[in-house]
Amino acid sequence: MSPYSGILLRAEQKPFEHRSFSPAVIKSLVDAGYPVSVERSPSDPDFVRIFQDSEYEAAGATLVPTGTWPNAESNTLIIGLKEIPEEDFALTNDHLTFAHCYKKQAGWDKVLGRFAAGESTLYDLEFLHDSVGRRISAFGFHAGFTGAALGLKNWAWQLANPGKKLPSVASFTDGKGYYVDEGELVDQIRKDLEAGEKILRRKPTALVMGALGRCGRGACDLFIKAGLPEENITRWDLAETRGRHGPYEEIAQHDIFLNAIYLSEPVPPFVNDELLAKSGRKLSVVIDVSCDTTNPHNPIPIYNINTTFDNPTVAVEVENDQNSTPLSVISIDHLPSMLPREASESFSDGLKDSLLLLNDRKSARVWVDAEKLFHEKVAEIPSQ
Repeated sequence: MSPYSGILLRAEQKPFEHRSFSPAVIKSLVDAGYPVSVERSPSDPDFVRIFQDSEYEAAGATLVPTGTWPNAESNTLIIGLKEIPEEDFALTNDHLTFAHCYKKQAGWDKVLGRFAAGESTLYDLEFLHDSVGRRISAFGFHAGFTGAALGLKNWAWQLANPGKKLPSVASFTDGKGYYVDEGELVDQIRKDLEAGEKILRRKPTALVMGALGRCGRGACDLFIKAGLPEENITRWDLAETRGRHGPYEEIAQHDIFLNAIYLSEPVPPFVNDELLAKSGRKLSVVIDVSCDTTNPHNPIPIYNINTTFDNPTVAVEVENDQNSTPLSVISIDHLPSMLPREASESFSDGLKDSLLLLNDRKSARVWVDAEKLFHEKVAEIPSQ
């Protein structure tokens, strides 16, 4: 397995995806002797990269036109974050990306089949693990952080605008659809919290499920930075649910519920219509960061669509509801894109040490394991 002749960072092709590999980690690769090319950022505001092209150029990368990657020279590794568009042509270059196909998601066999047809390898970012099986890098912290922020904003919005849905993320970020940095986000959410408190005459309470994980820690960090006192935050993890099955009455007695668990096996639902319909429910906002929307074992079976930056919430119709409190769900599957710079820098930094071993991928454990998993998944493709 020869060293890669080059690495090409492609421009993202998913709307509202402003994240990418950071210029800092690209510089580390260049400094280590890896030739790196970077596709120019699209000019369309819905696709624009949070990092300027000039930042990559300053890092030592060569800028190339957007959309270059399908015709990249052989033995070039293509790197990017979100999945590439569905097409029919075979993929002859190795790719490092989130492909969303290893759990047999819709169309998984077609995605993997393109690599098999082109005799190339997929290194899926979701399945790069350290020696104890933990992901070497993830966007979880910023998913929780931004999810909690949007949850607080929705809580305050519902109080001030009864019967009206929370508008698009672009509408409260000067049309951008994202925040420039954490300070901008926190300042705004702090004001939202203050406005909601004036109406309700108290601060909200929040329950975080999976509070010890990356995502849960990010959510709690935002709640604190926005001005929610510690006593208003209930942190649940395995210890709090061991030996107990849902639905959990405690969730209904909080204003905000954020789900941050990684569903690895079926569990009884955390909430259901019967619980939510009972008189005295305080819960008005659910943030399902895990987004197991189409999973038949979704522990929050009160909604069935993913929401978006354009349409951030979905109303919940509770059967036989005895409460006047509205209830809505936020289920956006790329929340970290709301804070793209910090999320990208954190994720990229976590990957850096492994990226520097790419040319040793025949012996470096993380890459050996990733390639082995790829071939195992390809072997599961149904024969034609």
